[in-house]
Amino acid sequence: MPRGVENLTNVIDEIDAKILALLQVDASMSVADIAAKVGLSSSPCWRRIKRLEEEKIIACQVTILDRDKLGLAFEVYVAVKLERPTRENLREFEVVVKEFPEVLSCATVTGAVDYVLRVVTTDMHTYDDFLRDKILSMDLVQTALSRIVIRSVKDSSALPLYLIEK
Repeated sequence: MPRGVENLTNVIDEIDAKILALLQVDASMSVADIAAKVGLSSSPCWRRIKRLEEEKIIACQVTILDRDKLGLAFEVYVAVKLERPTRENLREFEVVVKEFPEVLSCATVTGAVDYVLRVVTTDMHTYDDFLRDKILSMDLVQTALSRIVIRSVKDSSALPLYLIEK
């Protein structure tokens, strides 16, 4: 069983999973609409949603914006290798990179690099400024290898709920 889900079957059932699936697609759905789709009345459905929020299974609700319409369509994956990946340097890099609004995600990875960043900007020149002024100006960074996204084939925040053991 995956780490962190040892007691998950005690927390969510099939109806909860259906509620979560609906909310992942459209968190603005009314409780009445969700309830109708999962076969409950509104009150029990609302209680389930509140319980899922209290137990932090629903971590937060956000609005996903259209990056193209906002002029933020330039997307880059950046593989970052630190000069010396000591515990302190890793911590310092993570603290700094969390402050960059251009960085949508930052993950520690295995292999030849230490991190992979997903970065969004307006264009190549703005990205170049970001790379030079923010990433490469850190003494911690040895190299940053950029991979410009040509076309996004799939971009989803929905989790594969079918993998949860029942």
